[in-house]
Amino acid sequence: MPRTPVASAPAPAAELPEVNFSDYGDVRSLHLGSIWIQGSMRIDDPFAIELEYVQRMMAWLLFVPPPSVAKRHAMQLGLGAGALTKFCRRKLRMRTTAIELNPQVVHACRGWFKLPADDERLRVVVADAAEEIRDPRWHGTVDALQVDLYDEDAAAPVLDSADFYRDCRALLTDEGCMTVNLFGRASSYTASLAKIVAAFGQEAVWAFKPTREGNTVVLAQRTPQPLDRATLLARGEAIQQRWDLPAAKWAKVFKPVAP
Repeated sequence: MPRTPVASAPAPAAELPEVNFSDYGDVRSLHLGSIWIQGSMRIDDPFAIELEYVQRMMAWLLFVPPPSVAKRHAMQLGLGAGALTKFCRRKLRMRTTAIELNPQVVHACRGWFKLPADDERLRVVVADAAEEIRDPRWHGTVDALQVDLYDEDAAAPVLDSADFYRDCRALLTDEGCMTVNLFGRASSYTASLAKIVAAFGQEAVWAFKPTREGNTVVLAQRTPQPLDRATLLARGEAIQQRWDLPAAKWAKVFKPVAP
């Protein structure tokens, strides 16, 4: 069955790409004027997380007690198709903030991807993430920071400097974690990982093996918290049972970057 764009929203300014979506069977995907998928949703289960790498962006759950999750604050830099934002608000019942540059992405998520309107647990901020996260009001308030910032070319993260990752670290609570999607046609993973290590320290950084599609999710902790394999396995099983994420197998493909 061919993947065919079925709707689009005009870009608000010349420098921002057109936003459209395509349906392929029961899966709807968001695009920024190109073939590259910026996020996906299963139409008959819109609050689940469809893509494997996006599921792995939830690996911060391995480092916190499950009963504490609903009392925490999640922030996404880059809304995509809203999968992480919807999951954190609806399934985890967290206070959730998303920062998105393109207002048409927000419009698309609310029109095509079941993103709820803002309420007491959800706030979507239309802003440049690099500038917004420097606002002191966010510093030390975020328990789960999820960074997925790509343009229509999907060649490399649009924000990917050591200074940017230091700004991300400043957002986190003492127990906070950042997860980052690193993907690109260019071989940028090694350089990106080095910048994250420079900002957080090698002992605080973990990484998954790449998915089949080439996405590598990296996790960085504000305060290094080592976990042995037995604990990772037990927590993965608990996450899978509680929130229906495939976390039981994460320990096989997730490890610290420090030797």
